[in-house]
Parts: sequence; C-alpha cells; structure tokens
Amino acid sequence: MIDKVFQALSSGVRREILAYLSEGGMTAGELARHFDITKPSLSKHLGILENAGLVVSEKKGQFVHYALAKNNLINTVNLYMQQICPVSYSIKKDLKKKRK
Repeated sequence: MIDKVFQALSSGVRREILAYLSEGGMTAGELARHFDITKPSLSKHLGILENAGLVVSEKKGQFVHYALAKNNLINTVNLYMQQICPVSYSIKKDLKKKRK
C-alpha cells in the first residue's frame, strides 16, 4: 500500500489536487477548473489518488464528489505539510477569492 501512496504523491498535479481537497470536497468539474489538463487526465489522477487510499469519491446524482480520506495517517501528514508549503498558500488564496 505504501508504494501506491508514494506513486500517488510523486506527481505535482496529484499533490495540487490534494491541496485543493484539503480545503473541502469538490466535484471533478470543480477541480478541473484549476488545471490545464484534459478531463480524462484529471480522472486518471483522481483514480490513482483513490487507489492509494488518499481520496474517496461519492456519486451524488450526476456528479462525483471527491474528498480527502479521513483518518488516514498520510493525509494527516499531508494536511500538516499544506500549512507550510508555499504552493498551498496560493491555492488557498485562489479558493478564498472564488468563494466570495
């Protein structure tokens, strides 16, 4: 399992997805707005994160909602790292602007 986690965390895009999800759950469409990649590519990244146990998904109507897996040691460490990571600052700032 730990190999899957390290593989998932080896991608900058997947680390950014985790940073966005650390601020709250999002649909794939909401996440897609933050990336300049195709939707199939984003879906593949989300699948890798889910397969590693870092992200959970739930289908609600026609949308799939993604969130960080709770009670996961790796995500606990990731949330701590998001507090000191420079990339996380810009993501949080971006999300706050969009919510206003």
